Amino acid sequence: MIIDRDGNITVITQEKASVKTLVHNIEQGYSKYKNYHVVVNLSSLDKISLEDIIEFLRLSNNHRRDKKSFVIVSNKVDLDQMPDELAVVPTLQEAYDIIEMEDIERDLGF
Repeated sequence: MIIDRDGNITVITQEKASVKTLVHNIEQGYSKYKNYHVVVNLSSLDKISLEDIIEFLRLSNNHRRDKKSFVIVSNKVDLDQMPDELAVVPTLQEAYDIIEMEDIERDLGF
């Protein structure tokens, strides 16, 4: 797990371990991320299933409830199958765009 900070955004990149392990590690260290928008970059993983993505649902819901964005990056999933409750995009740039749009929505009171 590689952690990078870019302003108010934390980018967590997973390279080797399973998605379940990653979710567990993020939950264990959540106090380090809770005040930042979170981008989980899964682009380097070979296989990602819908079940893997759903592992992030509880974590995403909790983070969004605290008015912070939570975005998953993967170009190896069928975006049409992703649950509406999760923000899943194919590129890191799109993750930054989602965060920017959600910030604007929050500023406007949505």
